[in-house]
Amino acid sequence: MATHQAGGQPDPGFIFNEMQLFQRSMALKGAVELDIFTHIGNSATSARELAARCGAAERGVRILCDYLTICGHLSKTEEGYELTPTSRTFLSKASPAYIGSMAGFLVSGFQVAAFRDVAGAVRNGGAVKSEALDPENPIWVEFARSMAPMMAMVGAAAAPRLMPASAGPMKILDIAAGHGMYGIAMARHNSQAEITGQDWRNVLEVAKENAEKAGVAARYRTLPGNAFEVDFGGPYDLALVPNFAHHFNAAEATRLFRKCRAALKKGGRLALVEFIPDEDRVSPPEQAAFALTMLVGTPAGDAYTFAEYQQMLQEAGFRNCQLLSLDRVPQRVVIGEA
Repeated sequence: MATHQAGGQPDPGFIFNEMQLFQRSMALKGAVELDIFTHIGNSATSARELAARCGAAERGVRILCDYLTICGHLSKTEEGYELTPTSRTFLSKASPAYIGSMAGFLVSGFQVAAFRDVAGAVRNGGAVKSEALDPENPIWVEFARSMAPMMAMVGAAAAPRLMPASAGPMKILDIAAGHGMYGIAMARHNSQAEITGQDWRNVLEVAKENAEKAGVAARYRTLPGNAFEVDFGGPYDLALVPNFAHHFNAAEATRLFRKCRAALKKGGRLALVEFIPDEDRVSPPEQAAFALTMLVGTPAGDAYTFAEYQQMLQEAGFRNCQLLSLDRVPQRVVIGEA
């Protein structure tokens, strides 16, 4: 996330550019929908060639690709447009690391609408209107499908930090599993791990599809329902709560953690995968900025610091809380021992 350095001369251009940043998101979303990056990777480098591949107007493709070049997603030579190392890795469907599908959720009408009245959310102390946590909300099916590639990277980074591959038989509960990629990462890392994915029934269909693709379906079961109401069963060796606690105020999150502890074996662990800012709440930028997403999108959610999570977990009966950083991904992991 770009930031403007304090001090120096007043810069009206900075304000002008900030007011137009939404254009960058929308342009990138449009390019993903048109498969611009994939077509360039497949040797369609001129506006004319790209237009033919995309079924679009040559003028439109030229203007969009020039804009993407300005933004740093493409480079341009006399021969045409070229992918940057980042766009080749993450925005071409030919790459196994493709994450362009995130546009389906991050720049969805649902997400954009939440930011249309930031002032109202600030006055209200929470979302002016939020349907995010309604039962069976189809937006979470879109989330599961769109975000799975990115979350697979986070899950793969977290798995070796949470257990050795030789840990032996384990029972793992993945709460608000969504796409299921966190539990699936654990199952792939440990061939004797059995996973229970918990979420709304419609969302768990995506998790089951992903478990099948990953070859772990025989060790993946589902538990549909509301995380605050459904019987978790157990006991489990590890409970995962990825990107979920931030939707709630501290009291509600603590209630969920207490429920998790009851489902764990003695000495079992709870692992939260979250955007966790430092105590100053403005760094690291990507993690600290997530608090605004929660302000406009939920009634009482937040980006909590480690100290806040530690207090919640201790109130829920956990001990030996730790904060782990992950390589090359924005989230961090908080661990508590039952």
